[in-house]
Amino acid sequence: LFFATHIEEFERATPTLITAPLCTLPSVNTTTMKISALAVILACALPEAYSKKVVRIPLNKRTDEEMVANLNSAQKLEKSLRGSTHTRNLKEENEVIKDYANAQYFGSVSIGSPPQSFMVIFDTGSSNLWVPKKGCTHCGNPFFGQKSKYDHDKSGSYTADGKDFEIMYGSGSVSGFFSKDSVILADDLEVTGQSFAEVQDAGGLGLAYALGKFDGILGLGFTSISVGGVPTVFENAIEQSIVDEPVFSFYLGDNGPGELTFGGYDDSKFEGDLTYTKLLQATYWEIALDGVSAGDYKAPDNADGSPITAIVDSGTSLITGPKKEIAKLAKAVGAKSSFTGQYTIDCATLDSMPDIVFTIDGTEYTIPGAKAVIQASGTCLFAFMGADFPPPGPQWILGDVFMRQYYTVFNYNEKTIGFAKAVSTEA
Repeated sequence: LFFATHIEEFERATPTLITAPLCTLPSVNTTTMKISALAVILACALPEAYSKKVVRIPLNKRTDEEMVANLNSAQKLEKSLRGSTHTRNLKEENEVIKDYANAQYFGSVSIGSPPQSFMVIFDTGSSNLWVPKKGCTHCGNPFFGQKSKYDHDKSGSYTADGKDFEIMYGSGSVSGFFSKDSVILADDLEVTGQSFAEVQDAGGLGLAYALGKFDGILGLGFTSISVGGVPTVFENAIEQSIVDEPVFSFYLGDNGPGELTFGGYDDSKFEGDLTYTKLLQATYWEIALDGVSAGDYKAPDNADGSPITAIVDSGTSLITGPKKEIAKLAKAVGAKSSFTGQYTIDCATLDSMPDIVFTIDGTEYTIPGAKAVIQASGTCLFAFMGADFPPPGPQWILGDVFMRQYYTVFNYNEKTIGFAKAVSTEA
């Protein structure tokens, strides 16, 4: 599903930039500082022996029609999102907030020597890397949803671990065991000795996995929510000094190609300056919202005076919020509830649909009304969904619908997220 990959190397006495073109599955419709990848090359005069890298990874995009069909047949969102993670060899429990049924973007990663390639969801809403192992059960079948499977016997850099790994989802568990091996990003950036999970049974993800175009998950959250407390791939990349900056960035093409950049960001993909906001806590990428509004709707403040919470989640395609608030928001924009539990809107009214505004640290981030709709098979789906998560879960999830409009930079060390208006890919 990828186009041919081309890699450009700028070999200078400065950091090296590795690039790869972006590819996309056919699509029917579907707070201030700047550190560009180019600026890193031109300005950071490091010795060749200490060369670091900025790498870009292609992101595939599932078609809107396929995603909408999957959403309409899926279980209720909160049953898939809310789960707990367990490691039987460790005295700890964490919680995961995730629904891979509506994940839309995927990219490639390799594990082992020689490298074995996998399509993964690069997910800021979780923190572990896992892929199916050879002999995995409920991991696709020969007729549809085939999965690439890791075979540690074929890797010269594999190291056994053996500790149990398990994540509990609404419909069951995803389980296996930990191993260590090299992880390669964009064919060039190699993270050595990375702990990851070989999954033996992926039944807990149900049809979302069986029918999905991804093999595994590469979590980009913080180690604090990692199953087993194992360091994340990106944390190890920082510790091993193989990325130029402790940041990664998402550009999600609007009906076009997207890219994920490790070690920097690309200022050609956004307009103006990045505006950064501090995280509430380093678990998920969780921030405070000043407010949410559209038409005559305005989200109320929390009664206890606490901040309205939101996580910025690359692994969720829609935007979610409290059920009561989403119902009011949908009414304000003219959307109506359907028998599937989703909200739809008359496609003929998109031009007059109110914009939806998220206010973060005093800055307004606008989602144009028409961009808050996913069109497929003659249906206009309002890309907001109601979901109630008990504390410490977030009140809102800003998924790909938000991130398509705003280039998003995640700064691991400073614990901030930066936003800037993304350059449109539409003709």
